[in-house]
Amino acid sequence: MSAVIEEQPLGARPKIPDCLNESEIECPESTLVWGVPFTPVTFEQSIRLIDRSVQDRRPGYFITANMQYVMLSDQRSELAQVNRNADYIFADGMPIVWRSRANDTPIPERVAGSDQIYGIAELAAKKGYSIFLLGGAPGIAQSTADILQQTYAGLKIAGVECPPFRELGPDEDAAMVERIKSKKPDILLIALGQPRGELWIHKWHRQLGVPLSVQLGGSFNFVTGNIARAPDWVAKMGMEWFYRFYREPGRLGPRYARNWLFLVKALLKDATKTW
Repeated sequence: MSAVIEEQPLGARPKIPDCLNESEIECPESTLVWGVPFTPVTFEQSIRLIDRSVQDRRPGYFITANMQYVMLSDQRSELAQVNRNADYIFADGMPIVWRSRANDTPIPERVAGSDQIYGIAELAAKKGYSIFLLGGAPGIAQSTADILQQTYAGLKIAGVECPPFRELGPDEDAAMVERIKSKKPDILLIALGQPRGELWIHKWHRQLGVPLSVQLGGSFNFVTGNIARAPDWVAKMGMEWFYRFYREPGRLGPRYARNWLFLVKALLKDATKTW
């Protein structure tokens, strides 16, 4: 008899603070974990930093980095510049949080992209920011926008677009950038996959002129319910990966095997101080 794990209900996510303007927050110094410079903040602090960046109006981007992204950063040298130029990199994985505790500045908690999409939508609804959603399978961005608007009254959706999964040609990319730019969103949420989304943001964020952009991976699918999220107690134990593997072993098994192999190698490098 298989165990049944209750899924996380839609919208039951961390709430953002009610008084965002009453408390300033300084961006703390980054802390290096396996070659990636993370911003050591809580979920609430990450929303405050996002709000500050939108208000600054300077085109920028942040990254929610899980173990897959850390592994890709180790394997693909072009991501080093992407990481250096990011406004913030938040830790979307408990192994990253646990490893950071060996640093002088540990990461206080996991800041998951699948939580941040709700935090950003709530922030945008409260502050009057507009959001553009880019990526996902056909229809997913629009469904995500519809659900977020139903959940957060007054949320402004500047537009949605679902490009094909293949790499776009230079003219196609430039045309898409112009379409997004014409809508003048305050925040751009992207679901183009790793590391395609991060590389795309890095290449185009200045031309887009959007105050803040982020690649949120599978978060659109979590919002729409196409992929079930684990309950909070599973996530707090650092076992959300196992729940997802339990749900999709064929798709996620090979990926998690590569992640665990990288993790073992990374811990060995930590032990021998060869980072």
